[in-house]
This record gives sequence, structure tokens and C-alpha cells, in this order.
Amino acid sequence: MNILILQGSPRANGNTAWMAEEYRKAAEAAGHKVTLVDVAHKKIAGCMACEYCHGKGNGACVQKDDMQELYPLLAEAEVLVLAAPIYYFTLSAQIQAPIQRIYNMNKPGKLKKTALLASSYSPNVYDGAIGEYRGIISYWGVEDTGIVTAKIDEQKTDATRAKILQLVEKL
Repeated sequence: MNILILQGSPRANGNTAWMAEEYRKAAEAAGHKVTLVDVAHKKIAGCMACEYCHGKGNGACVQKDDMQELYPLLAEAEVLVLAAPIYYFTLSAQIQAPIQRIYNMNKPGKLKKTALLASSYSPNVYDGAIGEYRGIISYWGVEDTGIVTAKIDEQKTDATRAKILQLVEKL
């Protein structure tokens, strides 16, 4: 399968980046084509709700930033993995911008499955992010292969790696 991982942590060697990398390695080892994009270090603005994409733009966004690199990847992705730190009860701002900008596509064209990887230093802070994720994939009508969360004592552990491997096995 063609897998796109959007990694939304500004910490290049942080816990979320580790989770995304573990998913990438496992999926490639299983024979999948994987593209991992560090969206936290891209220049991607939020949606302006201008509706250009649904009018004059015929599906193209009026904003010309690093999101232009993601649109072809999103169009071909069969699996989308969102990897995000949870700073204050929801997905990080760095991953919110690309998620919101998918609006012009309505839904990535070939998308069939998704997964969520989320990390935080605190327990019991994932409900908002999980609710948003589930709402998005419900709207898209795609299969959820699972959610892996890792609080401070679960980060970069063999147990968390095993949970990530279980997600890849569902592809």
C-alpha cells in the first residue's frame, strides 16, 4: 500500500517523531511504500475559508506554500497516518494546518485507511485529539486501523513499538 505519514512535532528527535519513524520502518519492512513528511518544519498556513478551492480554483488552494508538496502525496495515499504530540488536549497546531488544508480535496482520492499516533507527557489528555481524528475519518468514510498513544512512561519503549507494529499488521 502507498502510505503517507504526516509527522507534526517540532521536536525532530522527540517522542512523536520516534513513533512515526517506527511506523515507517515497520511498514517498509512489510513491503509498503512509505513517505514520511515532517510537516512541523514546513511553511503551511491554515485554511482561510475563502472558498477559492470550491469556486474559481476548481479544487486548487489559492495559497501557494509548502502544502503544494503534500497535495500530490495525499492524492496517491491509500493510508494516511497522523502523528502528533498533544500539548493542550488536541492535535498540535503544526499538524492542524495540513489537516485543515485538505478541505480543498474534500477527501484524499485513494485513501482507504488511517491511523493516529499521539504522544504527551501527561495521561488522560487524548480525548479531544481522538474525537477530532474519529470525526475526520468518519466524514471521509475510511477505515481506522487504530490509535497508539504514549504518555511519558510509555515513550520510546518496546511496548509502544509493539502497538505500532500491530497497526501495520492491519494493512
